[in-house]
Amino acid sequence: MKNVVIYSIAFLFLACTGKQDLSPSETSKIVVESFYNKDNETLKKYTTPEGYEGLKSIQDLMGAGKSGNSSFKVLEETADNEIAWVRFTTSYEENPELFKLLKINGNWKVTQQGAREKGPF
Repeated sequence: MKNVVIYSIAFLFLACTGKQDLSPSETSKIVVESFYNKDNETLKKYTTPEGYEGLKSIQDLMGAGKSGNSSFKVLEETADNEIAWVRFTTSYEENPELFKLLKINGNWKVTQQGAREKGPF
């Protein structure tokens, strides 16, 4: 009986922590959908503080949130151990978008690009 309780607690803990080890593309999709659906709790979880502030300021300028399927499609992705770039399209915007991601504590997070920083694509 004791083992059943321990396994149940371990399973519950893992279920509550959510999916780990997301790819840069998976993280980008979560950020896009949380941004447009104004799910700021999720947006904050998958962005750096600078990335969150930048996206939140853009979000505040926009009107009502968009909903529905994002039709997120990766066009290009490149990553090394610390930095990744994802160029993608969605049903929310006409033109492709580009995210820069940093690996922080083993998890990819969308961050803000520098003022003159260009991606690899």
